[in-house]
Amino acid sequence: MNWKFFIARRIYLSGGRKKEVSGPAVRIAMAGIAVGLAVMIVSVAVVIGFKHQVRDKVIGMGADIVVSGIDGAELYQMMPVAADDSLLGVLRAVEGVAHVQRYSAKPGMIMTSDNFQGMMLKGAAQEYDWTYLKAHLQEGTVPEFSDSAASGKVLVSRSIADKLSLKVGDRLFTYFVEDNIRARRLEVSGIYQTNFSAFDDYFLITDLYTVNRLNGWLPAQVGGIEVDVDDYGRLDGVNGEIRSVLGTHADRYGQYYCSRTSEELYPQVFAWLDLLDTNVWVILILMTGVAGFTMISGLLIIILERANMIGVLKALGADNTSVREIFLTFSVFLIGRGMLWGNLAGLGCCLVQLLFEPVRLDPVTYYVSAVPVELHAGWILLLNVCTLLVSVLMLVGPSYLVSRIHPAKSIRFE
Repeated sequence: MNWKFFIARRIYLSGGRKKEVSGPAVRIAMAGIAVGLAVMIVSVAVVIGFKHQVRDKVIGMGADIVVSGIDGAELYQMMPVAADDSLLGVLRAVEGVAHVQRYSAKPGMIMTSDNFQGMMLKGAAQEYDWTYLKAHLQEGTVPEFSDSAASGKVLVSRSIADKLSLKVGDRLFTYFVEDNIRARRLEVSGIYQTNFSAFDDYFLITDLYTVNRLNGWLPAQVGGIEVDVDDYGRLDGVNGEIRSVLGTHADRYGQYYCSRTSEELYPQVFAWLDLLDTNVWVILILMTGVAGFTMISGLLIIILERANMIGVLKALGADNTSVREIFLTFSVFLIGRGMLWGNLAGLGCCLVQLLFEPVRLDPVTYYVSAVPVELHAGWILLLNVCTLLVSVLMLVGPSYLVSRIHPAKSIRFE
């Protein structure tokens, strides 16, 4: 066995924590490492979970990519485009595309006997993927929609239902103001809640046929095409391929196509999520600094208390580099033990929140009802490796203190 490793291990197992001064310093140093790593694990898990849940809510009621008319300035108030079977087939053939569906939208107003509410009526085609809405459906059922007939059914959000005192089976009147006022009576088929106010406060979901009739569009025209990708990491690449496929050709009515990602459609939401990354980096830097400085103070105290041992080692022929390696190895033992407790504390807190959700949030403000947590072995391992490397590197400079200790003086030192 390497003699330097042997001495460091003996110091750690026997004398490293028995000194009256160094004992508390060692415990404080290990506590600093444990607390720092635990906070980093919890912070990263919460931020990643929060970003993914909010992103999923944006995409769930929309799509990863939206193909619409290039003349439209607003997402749901745009010029229609032709979306026949051949175009849908071309989009489905693009590598990375998982699902394609048509939609239309019409702004309007809901009125009851004693209240009113502005809204956006979204028309869903028969190929619409209802997975997300069914997962957030609180009451009622999702109706069967057709492209060729009006269903007379509508899905409303819990927010709108509470404001207008609507229940499943109630009938509501929707009004659309253009050159004249047009009205449609719809029956509430189901009530959903996503806790994402940008959608819950405005959107009603009905069939594509009804919305297209209200817009007065020509056959095969729709508001746009929603495209889901199978790998969100390739979002920009798939969008680039779709733009290449669409090219600069106009549809049969002279409208040009425009393809935009969800991040381009909702820049304010994704810019807000990107700010969370800055907060995480600040936490990581602060916690790493706290852990490193507590280890530095502990190492310095240990070196000073071990001055007599350092003098004996030098008198026996050990050079400064070897003695430094002994104390750095001893520090790695301490850091490793602190990291073990930090992992147990951090992962334990995350698992408790993941399984039981004791920390609740106001969904109106935070879009989620409980603190979201997402764990990945890759970034947990990366946090551990970086914590170990940074902590050891921060101790390299202070370890040079051993070169200031002279054998002749330190052997007599008590």
